[in-house]
Amino acid sequence: MQGSMLHASETWHVREEYLVALQRTKMRMVAWKHGIKLKDRFLSKELSERLGIDDTALVLQQNRLRWHRYVSRKQDEDQVFKEMRRV
Repeated sequence: MQGSMLHASETWHVREEYLVALQRTKMRMVAWKHGIKLKDRFLSKELSERLGIDDTALVLQQNRLRWHRYVSRKQDEDQVFKEMRRV
């Protein structure tokens, strides 16, 4: 679920208000999926811990770091980048 919601997030510029909206949407979808009603009064943090769901901010950061490592390796291996450095 979170994977499709954060598809291609490696290159996003995420503002605080966008992050809050993503977190709220994720928690609504999780609650809906598990049949939890608003009247059950679960805290998002408690629900995430019970279900073992990673924080959205952490997942976004991991995606960006993974992309950065990929681009860094690509630049080291790519012949075009090697030629550009020689000039």
